[in-house]
Amino acid sequence: MKRLLLPFLLGAGALLAPGRSWAQEKPVLNTAPPGAAPARPAPTRPALDTTNVAPTIPVYTPGQAPAPAAPTPAALPAPSQDSPSGLELPGREQERKAAQQHAEQYTKLFIYSGFGLGYSSNYYSPGGIFNFSISPAIGYRLNDRLAIGPGISYAYVNYSFGKNAPSLNLNNIGVKVFGQFRVIDQFFIHAEYEVTKAELPLIDQYNNYIVVNNQIATGTRQVQSPLAGVGYRSQISNRAAADIVLLYNFQGGYNSIYSNPVIRFNFLFNIGR
Repeated sequence: MKRLLLPFLLGAGALLAPGRSWAQEKPVLNTAPPGAAPARPAPTRPALDTTNVAPTIPVYTPGQAPAPAAPTPAALPAPSQDSPSGLELPGREQERKAAQQHAEQYTKLFIYSGFGLGYSSNYYSPGGIFNFSISPAIGYRLNDRLAIGPGISYAYVNYSFGKNAPSLNLNNIGVKVFGQFRVIDQFFIHAEYEVTKAELPLIDQYNNYIVVNNQIATGTRQVQSPLAGVGYRSQISNRAAADIVLLYNFQGGYNSIYSNPVIRFNFLFNIGR
């Protein structure tokens, strides 16, 4: 029996051995067999050329917020006569605006009129001398600092002579020329020379007033009045300004029609371009 069982076991082992080797040599799914050619890469599609393709226009739908507009590059400044490169240096725009305002404000021609007040003690007797004057003129600017011009003047003068003496009212009219020089900012020097046909009280050789019929006699004579002083200008607008001027009359005494100091309030108005 043992002799028969041994050959049977050997034969069964021989039959099972080829089956195991076949199972090991069976190809695995999804793997290439030995010696197979490598897989080719999938073909790629060429990129679309969008150079000449029109941009997509967004369509607005009611109830939907519109899409924000794409930012556009800032436009470069255009070259000009003042700035050939088109670039503005710091402060250049402010200087240009100041020059334009200066040109509008300082025209060549201007009207210069005003009125003056003055009071002083009487030169020959108790009492005082009060004067009021008005003097319209036309000015011409030689530059932005110096101006000259002609004008006319009218002055009212009141003489008082004490308690029991009647006052004296006189009227004077004349012509003048003036000049102004701007020193710094709104401060200027003012000078003028006036020739006036003036009414004045008459005096005798002893410097006493001549009285006729209880009234001081008057006469007419030509009086020269050189005036000079300083002033300050307050700009109201590009066209108008107001001045306050403090003047000194270098012609004093009997031949004076303006008592010191002479205070004037003048108004300036630019005309033309």
